[in-house]
Amino acid sequence: MHAINYEAPSTLDQAVSILKAHGENARPFCGGTDIIIQLRAGVRRTEHLVDIKKIKELRNLSFDAKKGLRLGAAVPCIEIHENEMMHRMYPGLTEAAHLIGSLQIQNRASVGGNLCNGSPAADTTPALIALGAKARIVGGKGEREVPVETFVLSPGRTVLGPGELLVEILIPAPSPHSGDAYLRFIPRNEMDIAVVGVGVAVTLDGEKVKSARIGLAAVAATPLLASKAAESLAGKKLDAKVLEEAGRLASEITSPIDDMRGTAEYRRHITGVLTRRALAIAAERAKKN
Repeated sequence: MHAINYEAPSTLDQAVSILKAHGENARPFCGGTDIIIQLRAGVRRTEHLVDIKKIKELRNLSFDAKKGLRLGAAVPCIEIHENEMMHRMYPGLTEAAHLIGSLQIQNRASVGGNLCNGSPAADTTPALIALGAKARIVGGKGEREVPVETFVLSPGRTVLGPGELLVEILIPAPSPHSGDAYLRFIPRNEMDIAVVGVGVAVTLDGEKVKSARIGLAAVAATPLLASKAAESLAGKKLDAKVLEEAGRLASEITSPIDDMRGTAEYRRHITGVLTRRALAIAAERAKKN
């Protein structure tokens, strides 16, 4: 590694000012579980690392019944998993956050960092997509909100421009009779990258689906929103035939690769399987809410 300047601003304004001043030569980080490894491997290069963990606004985790969840970009995954409200209101996202590495890693890693890393196989990104989350971004030119499904542009590349910072993730409050779930398939039991990841959110009207969203990971160059698969569920009871069709439609939009962890054909198959299973779990949770 080459010499790198380390800065730890205590306010959002200070962080934005530093990032703006150094442009493409500066990168924000909170846990460092990805960026430090990438810098050591020479995958990324930067002259300035801007530690955002000390910024109060980025460590906020709060819920309002009308406005929904505000999840600061630097909130460690362990705080999400240990939060009773998160288990009750957003169990799928909570499950996804708890799958990121070991407990030691979860004390450092954050959902915001997981998103900004831009990995197609990130666990929390499809869970966020399913929940209709938006990323609140602040930079020298002001602020903007971006749907999470459009945040990642290609592997390792996001919509964040020089001088911009992900401040928080905004998630709508769950409607009555709603539930979410996240499932992934991995070769080993822990600390592995998803071969396929599926996040779903379902709202029921009696026995029938009122609305749904499905997010997919590790099956394309970016995480995907499976709109047609979700739309196929509207107004229908989640029987075996309906679940099978949703799984098929989710598989159809994938464009996976062959690698050491699985073939493209296998990934398409697993996408359908996990979509069916996740929908069933989310629906059961929705019935209890």
